[in-house]
Amino acid sequence: MIFRRARLAGAVGRFEAAVRTQDPQAIEDALGRLHQRAACASRTELTAAAVRLAGLLPEVPTAPRARVALLIGACVELGADPVACAPGLLAGVRQTLGVAVHFPERWRAAGGGELPLPDEGTPHGGVAARVGEEVADAWWALLRWETAAVAVLNHRAVREAVGDRRELLATTARIAATVEGLLTCLNYALLVLDDEPLVVLHRATRTGYRLRMTGVADNFQLHTLLAAELSGAGHVPGEVPSAEAVAVCRNVPGQAPTAGTFRLSAPDGGEIWNEGTPAEIPEVDGTRLLVLDPLPYARSWPAGRFFANMPGDLVLERVLSAEETARWFDRVVTLDGAGPGRPPPGNGWAGETVV
Repeated sequence: MIFRRARLAGAVGRFEAAVRTQDPQAIEDALGRLHQRAACASRTELTAAAVRLAGLLPEVPTAPRARVALLIGACVELGADPVACAPGLLAGVRQTLGVAVHFPERWRAAGGGELPLPDEGTPHGGVAARVGEEVADAWWALLRWETAAVAVLNHRAVREAVGDRRELLATTARIAATVEGLLTCLNYALLVLDDEPLVVLHRATRTGYRLRMTGVADNFQLHTLLAAELSGAGHVPGEVPSAEAVAVCRNVPGQAPTAGTFRLSAPDGGEIWNEGTPAEIPEVDGTRLLVLDPLPYARSWPAGRFFANMPGDLVLERVLSAEETARWFDRVVTLDGAGPGRPPPGNGWAGETVV
């Protein structure tokens, strides 16, 4: 079916005009028409509309702003320019997080009880009466803003332009600490490392490797790619993941079963859990240092990417010389006997199979 290109552009124009009147009913009516037109628009129309809407976002009243952000994020996933859309979206995320962070403390101060979870609806009057309308609206909008933010953070150019990542992570962590699992996707997206050097030591063979990772969102993905780069190339012994498992960890859609190859260890002997992120790997002399130990038990999981729209990669740059490797091992605890560096017993993740 062929749709007139002007249909969505016209709806965007009417929404812009309504926003500038600041008439709530006119804005709501125009937003409804905008969603109707977007549902049957071409990808080209959607990508053009997203940039216009992102520029308008700061002027949109608070109540419908998260819905507009969600629409922009959907357009980015369909091909709209993430760099052009990111400033407006991320500014909205910062503002919303900065207000929503006060919700738990205000809720407790007003009598406490079970903390209500943000959802896709709107807060009922009782919530707003307890914490204030602005704070209630921000709390309820968290999931929409998270989805919109991840849509642009899937792109490396956007991640590299986020200059206040530490502050965003700190605020996200404060909110996430109040409700288990809340804002996990936003937290993981902000933790993604790009063009990040990684030194890996294989304890059993006393060999070392320098790699570089980009867009690797969790350690299941990292584990699979490490096995491909090191065991797959014959550098160290271990389970070699299938070509399909490696592909879905890089840029191919879907998942594929794979089995664990190593125990990922920190230089102090502590475990780097598969369900964590590469950002948890400690830095030693300014470089992240990871040690590969034998698996304490067999494990398997569905290989893939935490963010389906975020390409990831891990590249082996070079094998370290014996002298370099020895210097890095000097910074790592030994695991002989029952000393403090001995790995703790393994603990399975709900998404993996422990044999």
